[in-house]
Amino acid sequence: MGFEGEVWQVRAADEPVGDILIDEADFPWLSGRFTAGPGFAGVRELFEHELALLEEDEEESRHEWEAAYDEVRRRVSLIAPNGPVPEFLLHIEGDRAWFRWSDEPFEEDGTGG
Repeated sequence: MGFEGEVWQVRAADEPVGDILIDEADFPWLSGRFTAGPGFAGVRELFEHELALLEEDEEESRHEWEAAYDEVRRRVSLIAPNGPVPEFLLHIEGDRAWFRWSDEPFEEDGTGG
């Protein structure tokens, strides 16, 4: 698909949260090395919390995860090499990030994995 080697950006308003150098494309997911920027400190705990809830994989945690991820989406944006993407599901853990994106809104019943 030609994504490998691309650099995608994560931003919080006008502040860089970090860059993702894509090294794996497994449709619909892309993943790569995450290099934190100055804005990452302000959102690190959001990503840690949403990932911990996702890994619980229990029905009771689903609503908590959705609320946690809504906060991630409210605070950050994902920028492809050709511009912002309107919809995405992004996880960051250490120096790795993985995500999927869409030019259209995701269905309401979708979950992250």
